[in-house]
Amino acid sequence: MPKPHSTAPDDRPQPAPVGLLLPRARVPRTPRPGVPHWHGLSPSHLAYLIRRYTHVGDVVLDLDAHPAAIAATAYLDRVPARLVTDRHGLHVRFLPPTPERPNPHAARRHGPCVDLILATLPQGAQGLTRDGIATAMSTWRPLLRPGGFLLVGLTASPPQPGEVSQRTSVIAAARTAGFFYHQHIPAALVPLPEHEPRTAPEHLDEADGGRRLLAGRHLPTFRDLVVLRTTATAIATGEENARA
Repeated sequence: MPKPHSTAPDDRPQPAPVGLLLPRARVPRTPRPGVPHWHGLSPSHLAYLIRRYTHVGDVVLDLDAHPAAIAATAYLDRVPARLVTDRHGLHVRFLPPTPERPNPHAARRHGPCVDLILATLPQGAQGLTRDGIATAMSTWRPLLRPGGFLLVGLTASPPQPGEVSQRTSVIAAARTAGFFYHQHIPAALVPLPEHEPRTAPEHLDEADGGRRLLAGRHLPTFRDLVVLRTTATAIATGEENARA
């Protein structure tokens, strides 16, 4: 998985920034009971992503205030935060540290200076529309510090044949809002079989052994994660978007 920083542009073709998260083959020896999966991702995978894109003392904002994100953030000595709305509008509030995981870094941070935002699209019961994505990106962009990351998990159903992919729509809206594309991470939600029995030819005398597709489609086995980044300086936006 590429490191989360930009390289100087040159004339050489850049490798495609794609990562892959595979589920563990074995259960970890010290599981965390009561910590749910983050939209299909295991707590260990979520913790890996948070550690990859932040440093100790950084602020991590999960827009859903998911318990797995809060637990992983505190465990890694980052500062968990949540988005609140009051009469002054949207602002970021740092969550107080727990007695089990005191965090002295929270007292040193002031203002909406978020280093990593975790989000899912679509939000709530709304569909994944272009206007909705653009509005969300424009709302989230001012919350991030220069050089901060936005990790978006796509939870909508795959598009029908001939439709624009949700990943493409998200990246296009993000660029308009001032982000640039950093990485695509397909995260497997279930252990992948060595052979897919539903792709094998079915003989006429063979009974249906559960190989039929669900509504004519394969069962979803992965989640698309799109990683976006703000520019280190405002004047670099045009150059970095052109490179992305």
